[in-house]
Amino acid sequence: MGNSKSGALSKEILEELQLNTKFTEEELSTWYQSFLKECPSGRITRQEFQSIYSKFFPEADPKAYAQHVFRSFDANSDGTLDFKEYVIALHMTTAGKTNQKLEWAFSLYDVDGNGTISKSEVLEIVTAIFKMISPEDVKRLPDDENTPEKRAEKVWGFFGKKEDDKLTEKEFIEGTLANKEILRLIQFEPQKVKEKLKEKKP
Repeated sequence: MGNSKSGALSKEILEELQLNTKFTEEELSTWYQSFLKECPSGRITRQEFQSIYSKFFPEADPKAYAQHVFRSFDANSDGTLDFKEYVIALHMTTAGKTNQKLEWAFSLYDVDGNGTISKSEVLEIVTAIFKMISPEDVKRLPDDENTPEKRAEKVWGFFGKKEDDKLTEKEFIEGTLANKEILRLIQFEPQKVKEKLKEKKP
């Protein structure tokens, strides 16, 4: 019934993904099967990616954040993610090394893709992150970071940048490595995603 293309992951892609991520052959094969169920064409569109992401955050509105995540992983900018781009996305956001995560975070925050980050881009991503934080959790945030504007201001202040300055990738990575507070402020640690990934393990 099914031909070999639809049933199994090609050996080359499997080997490449095992090399570049921490996932096992079993995990990758299982995900590939569920990936094909969700996306029989073998590619995920932006809308499909948003709906998959939404399942992880039923009480939140992850659409804006999912769009930015999608953009940062659509390596060839063709408007879809193939399985390889999808798995690398999962790996980078959940299990990647700090430097890899920061390179990815930089591309996430570099909304217009011009190689630098402006304060307004920081605000745009932080605003998207806030839509995913439950109102209860927002109430627990310190006063100086309980709105997207305050949090973006705080991040920008940590980098020592003036209002209209730009941040390069090198400054972004070095600044964030030197200051754990920045890392906490710029990322949304999706615990639920990690828990879901654990559940999916065979």
